Amino acid sequence: MTATTPKTIPEYLDQLRQALAGADPALLQDALYDAEEYLRSELAAQPGVDEATLLASIATSYGAPDEVADIYRQTESTVVQALRPPPKREHRSLPGKFFGVLADPRAYTSLFYMLLSLATGTLYFTWAVTGISLSLGLAILIIGIPVAILFFASVRGISLVEGRLVEAMLGERMPRRPLYTDRDQSMMARIKTLFTDPRTWSSMIYMVMMQPLGVAYFTFATVAISLSAGVAAIPVIDLFNHHGTISIGDWYFRLPLWTLPLTIAAGVVMFVLTLHIARGIGRVHALLAKHLLVQSAA
Repeated sequence: MTATTPKTIPEYLDQLRQALAGADPALLQDALYDAEEYLRSELAAQPGVDEATLLASIATSYGAPDEVADIYRQTESTVVQALRPPPKREHRSLPGKFFGVLADPRAYTSLFYMLLSLATGTLYFTWAVTGISLSLGLAILIIGIPVAILFFASVRGISLVEGRLVEAMLGERMPRRPLYTDRDQSMMARIKTLFTDPRTWSSMIYMVMMQPLGVAYFTFATVAISLSAGVAAIPVIDLFNHHGTISIGDWYFRLPLWTLPLTIAAGVVMFVLTLHIARGIGRVHALLAKHLLVQSAA
């Protein structure tokens, strides 16, 4: 049990934050949001009960902060174990390690994320630039204030959606709940927090960065897939064309018959390399998203 029984909901959440020190920031964000939602709903359901008395009784039902922290750690471990794919067969040989990526689902989901990033990156960039432009352009008018507030709030919502995509496709644990806000603060204080929170600004930076990153990811993925498929498909193309004839502009040349199996092998190797690179890019991008979109646990 926690040494000091919290008297208010913010004190309870502070103790929960301390009890989860060192945990994944995404897990901490989810735990704080869930705890606040539960405590607020209990307080609203019992309007005649003092907040300190209610928290004392909740310690025996919902749990004290350190008990709740232990439950979240155990649940997170259980969920991770349940969602973890079956252990892959360890390949000791170099060819086995190289071609083993063909059986790794994360390589394919990372490649799909790279293809999808052109659309999401364009959407994020357009929304960020438009929102910033409107907020600055209307700043001299009264309407500029609510426009800016709505835009900054939407940035948090978009970061949550992007986090779900990153977790589903790239495998990095991301928040599943919105960012915790102290509801005991006044509306002005909460709006000020929205504007001064570094994570809001880093989320906007991420949205702007996704445009060039999305173009680069999509270009690499489409070019790599096209090249590997084109090289591997040369024998198939040969069925509908002159034997082994390849044309580049006005330049024609023929491949000997014995080289056709080699072109298939070359195309497969190129595709395997594409999967390796896509998986590596996915891991790096997941770390970037975690750093820019998730509230620090500090």
